[in-house]
Amino acid sequence: MSLLIGDNLVVSMHYKLTDDDGTVLDSSEGSEPLAYLHGSGNIIPGLEKALVGKVEGDSVQVKVEPAEGYGDVDPELVQTVNKAAFEGVESIEAGMAFQAEAPDGSVRSIVVKETNGDDVTIDANHPLAGFILHFDVEIVGVREATEEEVAHGHAH
Repeated sequence: MSLLIGDNLVVSMHYKLTDDDGTVLDSSEGSEPLAYLHGSGNIIPGLEKALVGKVEGDSVQVKVEPAEGYGDVDPELVQTVNKAAFEGVESIEAGMAFQAEAPDGSVRSIVVKETNGDDVTIDANHPLAGFILHFDVEIVGVREATEEEVAHGHAH
């Protein structure tokens, strides 16, 4: 009998992610399937919820709203800082991405949106924040997770 997708199972899947216009944003095509530990928050909530109860061999089309994906764009995460904040970086240009430490110690990716003299506008929102996401998923494997995988919170 096939395992129904649920917590503490390792799920392997091929996927294609598109936006509302059908533009491919990400895909596993040409590579190994994505394997994740279900119930550990390794994939976005909207996709994880849609896969509950599915089995190996199922194909699923899922539309994920921003609230169940990467969230809405938070205007507070777009800020203008002085270029001196980029110590050791000679040239700062729009589109450059950096890792920054937040006040709580977490590391967050930021993208330079614009430069104007000494002012640099940065955006710490996820690049897919605010997007409605469309997933085309083929489940290629479902298995029990090992104790180690459960303890580590991800598939090995």
